[in-house]
Amino acid sequence: MSAISVGQAVVLGAVEGVTEFLPVSSTGHLKIVEGLMGIPVDDDAVVGFSAVIQVGAIAAVLVYFFKDIVRIVTAWVRGLRDKEERYHHDYQFAWWVVCATIPIVVVGLAAKPLIKGPLASLWVVAASLIVGSGVMWAADRMGRHKRGEDDTSFKDAMLVGGSQILALLFPGFSRSGATMSTALMLDLDRVAATRLSFFLGIPALTGAGIYELQDALGAGTGALPLAVGTLVSFVVAYASIAWLLKFVAKHSFNAFVIYRIAVGLLLFGLLGTGVVHS
Repeated sequence: MSAISVGQAVVLGAVEGVTEFLPVSSTGHLKIVEGLMGIPVDDDAVVGFSAVIQVGAIAAVLVYFFKDIVRIVTAWVRGLRDKEERYHHDYQFAWWVVCATIPIVVVGLAAKPLIKGPLASLWVVAASLIVGSGVMWAADRMGRHKRGEDDTSFKDAMLVGGSQILALLFPGFSRSGATMSTALMLDLDRVAATRLSFFLGIPALTGAGIYELQDALGAGTGALPLAVGTLVSFVVAYASIAWLLKFVAKHSFNAFVIYRIAVGLLLFGLLGTGVVHS
């Protein structure tokens, strides 16, 4: 029997799609909803399911930014053949994304027992939501928002890409929140910070989903719930991406900061009263 039903997969897919690219922690929200539905958050099948349905959200990014991705990949291929093309920003950016993904891959493999064990606790999620809110609030005010996407450098990509480790080790911190906050501290404007977060998330999240697929199926998660959850995640994530880019163009991250603190405090309350279990 599948560890997750089709109905639960629909709910979790929608939660993943809404929260994956918003700086509110998709992992944290998935664990909260899983806890409320009585699903064991540290079960191998559940952890694998959460990673696999991220592929749906990543597919939404690939579709939404298809023209940009084609432009970057084309520049990369041209640069491999033509030395002159290697000075093009898109060619360099493609390599930066690859290099910036290496730290999270290394840490993810090395710390897998911790990530799937004690760090998967909902107490960690609640604390990370609140601490991450403080980081985001500070970054939004410290940053001068004066640099656009074309002003990014290798250093920017490595620092922003490396910050994904925070979300990997502390679910609730938020991968998007960590990357966007780091980019803001580097003086990128909010739209550039958000787009950079999207592009850097593609290889990391896709790799995690593929890596966890076998474990998810082997641990008892059925193929149908996985397919349904991934499809729902794709549809909802596409709408979420479109909304977020419009939102950050005109607003600060204050709304996300307030929301994260509220959710973190609520989760502490639910855990303290025994409504959900860590």
